[in-house]
Amino acid sequence: MAVKMASSRIIFLGMALLLAAHASAQLSESFYNAKCPGGVQAVQNVVTSAVRNDRRNAAGLLRLHFHDCFVRGCDGSVLLASTPGSTAEKDAGPNKSLQGFAIIDQAKAALEKTCPGVFSCADILALAARDAITFIGGPKWKVPLGRRDGSVSLASEAVSNLPGDKFSYSQLISNFGSKGLSETDMVALSGAHTIGLTFCSKVTPRLYNFPGSSTGADPYLNTTFVTSERKVCPNTASARNNFLLMDRTRGGQTFDVNYYNNVLSHSAVFKSDDALISTSSGRSKVIKFASSQSTFFSSFASAMEKMGRVGVLTGTQGKIRTQCSRK
Repeated sequence: MAVKMASSRIIFLGMALLLAAHASAQLSESFYNAKCPGGVQAVQNVVTSAVRNDRRNAAGLLRLHFHDCFVRGCDGSVLLASTPGSTAEKDAGPNKSLQGFAIIDQAKAALEKTCPGVFSCADILALAARDAITFIGGPKWKVPLGRRDGSVSLASEAVSNLPGDKFSYSQLISNFGSKGLSETDMVALSGAHTIGLTFCSKVTPRLYNFPGSSTGADPYLNTTFVTSERKVCPNTASARNNFLLMDRTRGGQTFDVNYYNNVLSHSAVFKSDDALISTSSGRSKVIKFASSQSTFFSSFASAMEKMGRVGVLTGTQGKIRTQCSRK
């Protein structure tokens, strides 16, 4: 009986992987050439304008795409608003600091004027992440299109699927592996922490209240880093929601390899960042990326293209939402 059940699970998993591969294969960079000519450029115009006005928007748009793909696949479900009977992904704890929704809405509104009911919110998210990172000097990657939008968005699934900022190396590998991403993909995508912001509340426990520390700070952290971060994040209740740069080098809004140097010098914000050099395999990858921006950019671009294919809906699956926040 147990053998039959195990065999059934293997067959089911195999079928699921085949279906996912088939859906992914239906994506194409030319998908909108006939249906919505100029649509891809329209998204780029909105995104570059937003990032030109505030470079912090690049990190927001990249994070939106990541948080979308890791929950139910890249189906735009992170954009859906909560309803009286259901709390959506965007209102889950890990997503409360997400930004960039208004930019996606602006791009969608522009597309609805020229080709209504054609361009999916999921595709806008994928393009916006790429265009934003390229604009601030990061790599460019292919974004095959044809994703359709999902109709289910549950806060509980965001909590259970997104990687935590205290994850160990093995937990990170397992979490990314469940999305079909490799160990190298995981280390490369972690490099996104070279831009963006987080709340002081995320780091103050490591600066002031670390268990067993005589100074209050996590002894793993570089003392110079602790001193500088304490100036930004004083140990007060009013400072909990102050913003802290993930990478203070070059103002924290330049896409480069400095994040990996921070990890190596014990000057990264999260325990999950520290985890990258907790194993010889992880450390070797961090050193490789830290020493070669071209290698990092190539690996990051490859990982982003793979991530953009996770769990996509195509063909007659899903729908095309006319407003990204509504089913």
